[in-house]
Amino acid sequence: MTADDTSALVWFRRDLRDFDHAALSLALRRHARVHCAFVFDTDLLDPLLRRGLVADRRVEFILNCVAALDAALRARGGGLIVRHGRAVDEIPRLAAGLGAAAVYANRDHEPAARVRDAAVAAALAADGRVFRDCKDQVIFERAEILTQAGTPFAVFTPYARAWRARLTPADLVAHDCTARPGQFVSPATVSSAPSLPALGFAPTDLAELRMPPGMAGGAALLDDFLDRIDRYHEQRDFPALKGVSYLSPHLRCGTVSIRQLVAAAHAASLLPDGKGAETWLGELIWREFYQMVLWWRPDVVDHCWRRECDALVWDEAPELLAAWREGRTGYPLVDAAQRQLLQSGWMHNRLRMVSASFLVKDLGIDWRLGAAHFADWLLDYDLAANNGGWQWCASTGCDAQPWFRIFNPVTQSEKFDPQGKFIRRYLPELADVPDKFIHAPWRMASPPAGYPAPLVDHARARERTLARYGRLKNPPT
Repeated sequence: MTADDTSALVWFRRDLRDFDHAALSLALRRHARVHCAFVFDTDLLDPLLRRGLVADRRVEFILNCVAALDAALRARGGGLIVRHGRAVDEIPRLAAGLGAAAVYANRDHEPAARVRDAAVAAALAADGRVFRDCKDQVIFERAEILTQAGTPFAVFTPYARAWRARLTPADLVAHDCTARPGQFVSPATVSSAPSLPALGFAPTDLAELRMPPGMAGGAALLDDFLDRIDRYHEQRDFPALKGVSYLSPHLRCGTVSIRQLVAAAHAASLLPDGKGAETWLGELIWREFYQMVLWWRPDVVDHCWRRECDALVWDEAPELLAAWREGRTGYPLVDAAQRQLLQSGWMHNRLRMVSASFLVKDLGIDWRLGAAHFADWLLDYDLAANNGGWQWCASTGCDAQPWFRIFNPVTQSEKFDPQGKFIRRYLPELADVPDKFIHAPWRMASPPAGYPAPLVDHARARERTLARYGRLKNPPT
């Protein structure tokens, strides 16, 4: 395809990289000049400020990733135009000011993003400009993976089987983002990203958390993980071990490419010791499964996927909810998980399930309240994955765990943190508790001072949960 003599604007969002980028690649092929922009969207930031999340690690992480992208584009003769305002206003205004014939962006499947993009497209069209969105953040999207009946999958295993059967080498080819000399347009004025205070936010402890930002940070973490991916299937459930990839914040911000990750996982899975890579590939497919669910059922943001579960009656227990949020439940593994989240903005995947199950099925609290807490604190927060994971644990979602399956927080602790190494890391008040009691310190003759007794008795809570779901006319299977 030969580029015409027009200019384009590439709108970066969840794709803060200058390689293997679908929208950037298409714009470079079609247009003689390419401008690049990012908007700190007040429609997204202002709700955080209203909730008092002034020191938000995610905003600082994104700001650092934006700065890295800008530097990379400047090295190629371009640069990033950065705006702070409502994206629905800023992008059409910027396109008009630049004389861009078209705006290119990678597709976002979240309901609010779909509304935003439709509004931007309408504003551009009214001004004689074009909005083109591209598939980029998943391998397969929308109606690309359907059942033989032509309907969206409701169960993961057959979805994953169909996903794998459809995958070809062509799906993993990186988008070419090579530019001709002078094709990237440098911003007319040096418009470096605004400071955190200019955005209304305060600096955080992000620099201390060993989560390197930007494309270089994502590449370093991927290289590190590929050196140990052969052990992933054996170590991924043990929070005291370095068993997972830690790539989720980079995948969320698009500083790594999903094609890059799937290609690496697929290649490694074919090796003699490929079980770990095969398992990790399955996790990447779970991510796409939940993206698919959100596309077809945007109502799951506020409702249960199994709509009959909207009839569940949850307990109003603000004191219990606060204790869970702060890591004061009296169950060490749950509390360590919650404190890890508050202290680092991250929580181990196994512990996300344990903690979510405890809130819903031990404390009897609405899964939506837990999902909202994770949304406030997770550095890697992704609506589709967070919603899907919570509804899986609550037995209200698509292909969720059976409602009568209830994690025992003590046996989970004994199995996945047997020596209590992870627990002691985040609960220093239990540092001297013997291994025999680390998972249930209330069983000691003299329980450690300063650590609370259990909020609930698990056996009794389990019976209450079975009764709660059993009252539904058609309990989920």
